[in-house]
Amino acid sequence: MNPVEGTSPSEPGAADELPAVPAVAPQLRALRRRASLTLESAARAAGLSPAHLSRLETGQRQPSLPMLLALARIYGTTVSELLGETVAERDAVVRAADMEPTRAGGWTYWQAGAAGRGMQSLRVHVPYGAQGDIVRVHPGEEWLYVLDGRLRLRLGDTAHVLEPGDSAHFDSLTPHRIAAADRDGAELLFVHTLLQSPTATLCLGPTTPGETS
Repeated sequence: MNPVEGTSPSEPGAADELPAVPAVAPQLRALRRRASLTLESAARAAGLSPAHLSRLETGQRQPSLPMLLALARIYGTTVSELLGETVAERDAVVRAADMEPTRAGGWTYWQAGAAGRGMQSLRVHVPYGAQGDIVRVHPGEEWLYVLDGRLRLRLGDTAHVLEPGDSAHFDSLTPHRIAAADRDGAELLFVHTLLQSPTATLCLGPTTPGETS
């Protein structure tokens, strides 16, 4: 699951794109090269066309948050590093005042952990109906805990409705999708493992549509 993926990364709408950040384009290119990935292989793993990824790397298009999360997994890094943000020290404690919200496509997320770790931790607001028809399959593990609202979670062919206090821990190679079940959306904590090896992208397929639950 990409916790903040409300649309397919291959066809973003203008409302889904993040505000222009000058550091994003060169950082995307640098991190792709650091991962020893060609433009074509990285684009294929992210479910994008090479031309679209090229436009992201040259600053002609701004990436959506779903794209950033997908590319962060592929490059074995975090969204913070993709955005060019640096963390002076790996503090064990992240203060609430330091958690700046990022919004895209109706989703809102807050970084709940430091960059450069083997896992990425987020607090996420999932809007109503988001990602109801987006299926994700990728290497790694995911854990989520519902803080508020009800969350629809489909794992393979099984549908679940999670109430506040419920959690789920699953292998990300299981096809999965989430959506808020209530009009006010859902709040959750989300942790996922980061891909550290470019060879892991061989298991990462593009986003595919599925039936809504």
